[in-house]
Amino acid sequence: MGRILEDRIQQTAGFESLAQEAMLNLFVAASYTRRRVEQVCNEYDIQFSHYNVLRILRGVHPDGHARCDISERMIDPSPDVTRLIDKLVDRNLVRRSRSEEDRRMTIHTITDEGIDLLNEMHPDIQAVQQWFGSRVSDRDLNHLSRICEGIYADYADNE
Repeated sequence: MGRILEDRIQQTAGFESLAQEAMLNLFVAASYTRRRVEQVCNEYDIQFSHYNVLRILRGVHPDGHARCDISERMIDPSPDVTRLIDKLVDRNLVRRSRSEEDRRMTIHTITDEGIDLLNEMHPDIQAVQQWFGSRVSDRDLNHLSRICEGIYADYADNE
């Protein structure tokens, strides 16, 4: 094992351990898969992080989330979620309003235009998912999900 990875990262020395090899394989596979999703996002003139925020807000539509709740749910939390949301507001994909319970809190909701964009992107995103699924058996997809969850299950406890 490891020959494809060694060629990919142009490594001539062996790996220090199986853990190192597996971790590097995970990094390369995740990066490759994410780039495919980012290519779709680029076709629709948004970034992966914008797509992630839109998906989060669609999941609670017609309700919304405060900035901190969006940040907690992001796949790859950004240090400047406010700026990400500002760009989505500028494009009329997200609406910002004051919370009725706490006037100091701003709530962000996805607009009809944001939902339309996600619906338009869906076939292309689904094609990436199908590409991914075609490379890994259903049994291995289940194992992969279980393994990944085992890796990050206690992440919040260790921050």
